[in-house]
Amino acid sequence: MIKLNNIIATYTTERGQVNAVDGLNLEFPSGKTIGIAGESGCGKSTLLKVVYGDLIYPLSLTSGNVEYGFTGDFGTEVTTKDIKDHWFKRISYIPQASMSSLNPVLRIRRQFVDFQGVDQDKEQILAEVREYVKSLDLPPEAIDAYPHQLSGGMRQRIMVAMGTFFKPDIILADEPTTALDVVVQKSILMLLMDIQEQMGNTILFVSHDMGVHYQLTHKMLIMYAAKAVEFGDSEAVFGEPLHPYTKMLTDSLPTIGDDHIREGVSGRPPSLWDDLVGCRFAARCPLATEICRQQEPELVEHKPGHFSACHHADQV
Repeated sequence: MIKLNNIIATYTTERGQVNAVDGLNLEFPSGKTIGIAGESGCGKSTLLKVVYGDLIYPLSLTSGNVEYGFTGDFGTEVTTKDIKDHWFKRISYIPQASMSSLNPVLRIRRQFVDFQGVDQDKEQILAEVREYVKSLDLPPEAIDAYPHQLSGGMRQRIMVAMGTFFKPDIILADEPTTALDVVVQKSILMLLMDIQEQMGNTILFVSHDMGVHYQLTHKMLIMYAAKAVEFGDSEAVFGEPLHPYTKMLTDSLPTIGDDHIREGVSGRPPSLWDDLVGCRFAARCPLATEICRQQEPELVEHKPGHFSACHHADQV
């Protein structure tokens, strides 16, 4: 379980402070893959950093906290302040840029045994690592290589191996298939699905690809301009969206046999520097009325387990 309590995450810049995640109150269930989608700059990766407790300047948590319920000690109070004590073993992070995330001057095996908090015998760890990477369809000798000696797909599998080796309860995957060809993308996604099914962990999965979300996730969170605009079971979000932005995203997906031209979402998101009033999607929304421009909609449950922040959710 991951519970977000009024999360406001802020970046400090030369121009001042700007909220990249603004007032999120959500609860993600255990043992599910939760997809997070939205345009660039909507706060997806920032949300993962907050959940991971990676609050390094210029990012700070201005308000709220995150509560975690880990397998075996559900209800034990673990919050954002002390989540770093659980990195790798209880919660792990799979970044999108494997080449820049791996240390280029250290062999892969060294980067495994240097995990924070690892107190086992290093030779024993390496023996277990070799067996584990083999189970992920990687040659055991891959851990003896430097990152530049491996292909992009192999490096990303190494990142997945590092993120799942200690069987963490929570895995945060930030666009793990970016810059990979479609064949390698599929293999990485299948790998994550297999790991989730075997370990029963909770995965927060960020991607721009709605097709990937449809195949991989159990629940979907749609974000827009630092806000959550829709949350629910993936089947419901894709099949019966309750927010115009979500509908535009799902309508953009191609289907076999349909040769109609797909239209993008016109306009652009508002600047987070502005003093935003009303619904942040109103300027681009075909359903917008005066109330949308004046009053910010709250994220409320319109159907069992299906939440939307829209004044006209019943018209979508």
